[in-house]
Amino acid sequence: MSIRYLTAKLAQQIDEELMSTVGAFSIDQLMELAGLACAQVLATVYDKERYPRVLVCCGPGNQGGDGLVAARHLGMFGYKPTIWMPKPGSKDIYKRLRTQCENMHIPTLPTSESDPNLASATLSTALASSDVVLDAIFGFSFKPPVRAPFDAALPLISRANLPIVSVDIPSGWDVERGDAEGLGLHPDVLVSLTAPKAGVRQFAGRHFLGGRFVPRSLEEKFELNLPPYPGFAQIVELSGQDGDAALPAQA
Repeated sequence: MSIRYLTAKLAQQIDEELMSTVGAFSIDQLMELAGLACAQVLATVYDKERYPRVLVCCGPGNQGGDGLVAARHLGMFGYKPTIWMPKPGSKDIYKRLRTQCENMHIPTLPTSESDPNLASATLSTALASSDVVLDAIFGFSFKPPVRAPFDAALPLISRANLPIVSVDIPSGWDVERGDAEGLGLHPDVLVSLTAPKAGVRQFAGRHFLGGRFVPRSLEEKFELNLPPYPGFAQIVELSGQDGDAALPAQA
């Protein structure tokens, strides 16, 4: 059977059950596993010898948290990540994740929530000295319009012509209708978390499934039909629009 593509409602329901007394996961656990998977995908596709400088673009929510975790792991893997996070989340978990990155000597670009022009300027400068972008700006709960400073950021990232790895869904895409507004990023690589979302069914780049944390009880309940992960890997590459698993990715 083919893998199930999730609507926004179903994706939200699964997230809630994972963190309920039924799933018993904490947000920290899920974010750690998701971010590790994203780092592994980037490292699988983009070798650190040719693409050492990774610009990690983070939004203010859980998507941005995944990006911070990925940045830390990429630093552990030997890459040189830099973080662009113009609207840092105020929750304690985001503060701790930022501190963890600081402890790894991973720089965060200077921005100001009151000055979108500064955010755009620092992003533009960073793009010019980066080899690949990890897009962790918007997740499956995104609804248009794109607001400042991200309304200026998405075109800047697109025009930079750098390889892009998007987390869960490309930023600017609707979770069910894809890039219906024509404002989203068009990544080369996508890392779907838990299960792919309906809006990426026609995605034509390299598509991975990450976040090896869905318990069998929830997989069966929601009929996700997830492919087996190879060995001890946290990721599996999907092939074709039916979502069948490809051969194990080679590092």
